[in-house]
Amino acid sequence: MTWNHQLILALPLASGASGYVTKSGAGKLPSLGWNSWNMYGCDIDEAKFLAAAQKMIDTGLKDAGYNYVNIDDCWSLKTGRADDGHIKVNTTRFPNGIDGLAKKIHDMDLKIGIYSSAGTANCAGGYAGSLEHEDTDAADWASWGIDYLKYDNCNVPDNWKDQYVFCHPDHVKTNSNGTCTPETTENLAPEGYDWRTSKSFERFNRMKDALAKQDHEILYSMCIWGTADIFSWGNDTGVNWRMSGDISANWDSVTHIINLNSFYLNSVDFWGHNDADMLEVGNNLSDAEARSHFALWAAMKSPLLIGTDLDKLSQSNIDILKNKHLLAFNQDDTVGPPATPYKWGINPDWTYNSTNPAEFWAGDSKDGVLVLMLNTLGETTSKTAAWSEVPGLDASNHRVTDVWTGDDLGCLGEYKADVASHDTAAILVAKEPCT
Repeated sequence: MTWNHQLILALPLASGASGYVTKSGAGKLPSLGWNSWNMYGCDIDEAKFLAAAQKMIDTGLKDAGYNYVNIDDCWSLKTGRADDGHIKVNTTRFPNGIDGLAKKIHDMDLKIGIYSSAGTANCAGGYAGSLEHEDTDAADWASWGIDYLKYDNCNVPDNWKDQYVFCHPDHVKTNSNGTCTPETTENLAPEGYDWRTSKSFERFNRMKDALAKQDHEILYSMCIWGTADIFSWGNDTGVNWRMSGDISANWDSVTHIINLNSFYLNSVDFWGHNDADMLEVGNNLSDAEARSHFALWAAMKSPLLIGTDLDKLSQSNIDILKNKHLLAFNQDDTVGPPATPYKWGINPDWTYNSTNPAEFWAGDSKDGVLVLMLNTLGETTSKTAAWSEVPGLDASNHRVTDVWTGDDLGCLGEYKADVASHDTAAILVAKEPCT
């Protein structure tokens, strides 16, 4: 069995139908907000969340659409559950309880998220997970006013482990081209295996059912790391699902995730999004790398959850995060599918390469066709977007807008740019020809 590199070609785009639809409409489009983990890890308290919420307002990020303030791991006590089975909140860190913090966040006209794991403990270790306690925990979160759940995949007991493994390069042995064979990986799922019969499906579906019983709506985001072929069933269970292992604040991690996700984008449409993990804009990336990171995350229609100290964001990073054209593409309520590669560039099409992933991307939107040209090399490179190669366009002249500057570049027959190292040229091309 091999990992199917040609998934985008082999499958039609999703129809937008989903087994998971919220009453409010939240989750139809990718989530926007801030998450504590990349910046603070376990060093969290109420003051940090209130400060982040206020900074979202002060910087205009809230007005740009970012509305979730998400608590990650370590909000509870390591002593586990109380005698009545409820998780005990760390009231040293959260003196007003999570419900008290939630009220303050709601009073700022923002939403709040929380974290748990589909295992016996959370990923930071020592904090109670929610496996086999789903109804209790979901009811508590709803009573506290929680709006979003990030549900991780750590500390799974043996009786809940899957019978087979899914061929995903982040988690199993692969050949250099990313393929799995019986020689490289033991216990691969047989061809045609239905992952809806797996323990992973059952573990994550139990929480879906528990959340559905609550009067207060909680958006469900599954941090399953691309395991258990989540791409085939995620849209039946939640609105976001992690498609890879954790991101790191470096360029190699960014290109690795772009490479992986380029082969899994047929699972993305309204109500279902591959989560490429939290944004590292502001964390150890150059401005060029931050532009590429944000442009590709927005174009792939990943959730956009900022993961940095908002007090330390440069103005250039704030401008990247607020880019109106990329946010409009990510949040398009008319066109659900993401941008996808139309040409790999450095490598032959469909090449698996974590260092030099696909470079030429395009996606339809109600405002036009978004075209991205990524430069993964260590030097400035000249690149050309030829309309005859771009899906949704023809060889006629089309009006072009520079996504980064907002400048009208006029009526062009193609677009040429010298793209700096690790940067991305981004344009919006009108679908109707012009003269």
